[in-house]
Amino acid sequence: MHIKCLKVYCDLVDSQSFTKAAAINGITQSAVSQQVATLERNFQSLLIERSKILFRLTREGRVVYDYARQITAHYRSFERRLMDLKGSVSGTIELAAIYSIGLHVLPLYLKRFMRNCPAVQIRVNYRSAGQVNEEVLDNVADLGLVAYPVKSGELEVVPLHTEPLVLVCSPRHPFAQKKSVGLETLNGQKFISFDPDTPTRRALDRELRGRGVQVEHAMEFDNVETVKRAVEIDCGVSIVPESTVALELEKRTLARVEIKDCQFFRPTAVIHKKSRALSPAIRQFIAILKEGV
Repeated sequence: MHIKCLKVYCDLVDSQSFTKAAAINGITQSAVSQQVATLERNFQSLLIERSKILFRLTREGRVVYDYARQITAHYRSFERRLMDLKGSVSGTIELAAIYSIGLHVLPLYLKRFMRNCPAVQIRVNYRSAGQVNEEVLDNVADLGLVAYPVKSGELEVVPLHTEPLVLVCSPRHPFAQKKSVGLETLNGQKFISFDPDTPTRRALDRELRGRGVQVEHAMEFDNVETVKRAVEIDCGVSIVPESTVALELEKRTLARVEIKDCQFFRPTAVIHKKSRALSPAIRQFIAILKEGV
């Protein structure tokens, strides 16, 4: 029996989703079903109770899962140890990143990593913060790149860098004619904001509220690209990560305005599941992320 079959089964049980198990292993949902059927024929036992509503293991299915987890964990350790001995840095890294980091920060690190480790393939998916955490926990992603990381019993958080957040507006906005503004001038301003459940939005709300500033959230979006487009057409001002507006500032489709009496920063981190074995390639990539640009 192939180790791959046991791994697919463990991923299916962990995620409780044929779709997610297929994504983790780069196969179709039909192939996942076939792998489960192969195990059931081999053990002559029903492993999963078929239901459109509930995902439930049989007693035999639970036993197979418990032992399959141990077998696959030992096999991953064996592979990692063998690659360490050979000094081999190869394989594939599945990476989930929030939009602002994935689109504007990550490319510089990817370029350096691929120059040093050309045998490694990295697949990047752009996700919301909640989706990044979910995909790492469900083993869909090996690593996640997030801002304002939250400590978790299941996740290892590796702090990276602290990035400035900057105030931007349309070149037609009155703020654009000023070198700097006081924080109090943001009171009552129309703000183009991130969705309320995004970590950056929650952090900014706390900061502004703590300083007695109340803005009008005119529009709310789940990614920085849409936020920038709304600011460009003068629907309001916004505070966004500095790295995300470099191109717009160069083209002068956005204007940056200093806040003279305070600065805002956001912490970033790479996360991975504590129980997940890290390959030499993953460890090398984390090292490059920690070095900085």
